[in-house]
Amino acid sequence: MAVSPETSWSPKVVALDIDGTLLKWIAGQGATLEEIAPAVYDAVNRAYDSGAQVVLASGRSPHGMTRVADLLDLPREGDDRLWIVASNGAVVLRYPPVDVVHEETFDAREAVYAILDRHPSALVAVEERGVGYRLNDHFPPGELTGDMIVTPVEELVSQPVSRVIIRDPASTAEDFVSLGRELGLQGTSYVVGWTAWLDLAAVGVSKASGLSYVVDQLGLEPSDVLAIGDGRNDIEMLTWAGRGVAMGHAPDEVKEIADDVTGGVDEDGAAAEISRWF
Repeated sequence: MAVSPETSWSPKVVALDIDGTLLKWIAGQGATLEEIAPAVYDAVNRAYDSGAQVVLASGRSPHGMTRVADLLDLPREGDDRLWIVASNGAVVLRYPPVDVVHEETFDAREAVYAILDRHPSALVAVEERGVGYRLNDHFPPGELTGDMIVTPVEELVSQPVSRVIIRDPASTAEDFVSLGRELGLQGTSYVVGWTAWLDLAAVGVSKASGLSYVVDQLGLEPSDVLAIGDGRNDIEMLTWAGRGVAMGHAPDEVKEIADDVTGGVDEDGAAAEISRWF
């Protein structure tokens, strides 16, 4: 369902990506400033105060998302806990405190070894929920948060996991797009980030599947959702939502599937879109 601002529709859920949507990118780094622009803060809080459910939906791990909820001052004291869709939909939680209510895991061994066969020097990380990450070597500074526990690859994938990150600083995003197509990565779903960054999850898991769980719990429908995002991992969410809006700096394949395109993150594009409705 494509919704335009000229309709009488009003979103009951506002689903927001974090990095590149709520937070601005630091030039030349795969990290974002951990601060919310005043215009974005005001717009999100207007939506919340109007009764909309604000849901953070990100590829970040849970502990990397609760800090953003705190920056938004959500939820208010005495209100119901916030819904958060973490790890690209593999983990759904309520906050505060952190209470994981839904998680999807998978066997990542075959996919990880197939990728390492092509990129033997690639970095591999799995989430250590509530702590940080277990990884085969350290990622570039700022790309992961929490404690980093160096662990052999065979141990990383010895048990089912909710998400695996593959990173190769010597490659490009285009290299990883081609890699995913060539390998097929049977038994997993995958999404390529802004750099040579590949997220692996169980088949069918995406931000859309995580949000679908939340919407079902709320007794609402996808048509009630306004979703805003900027990355390839937002495509399923933007096509699933009643109104899916891409940030102005998003890759072309994201903008092409969106119902509309707002300004870039440096122009507070998320605030502009939210302000159309609240």
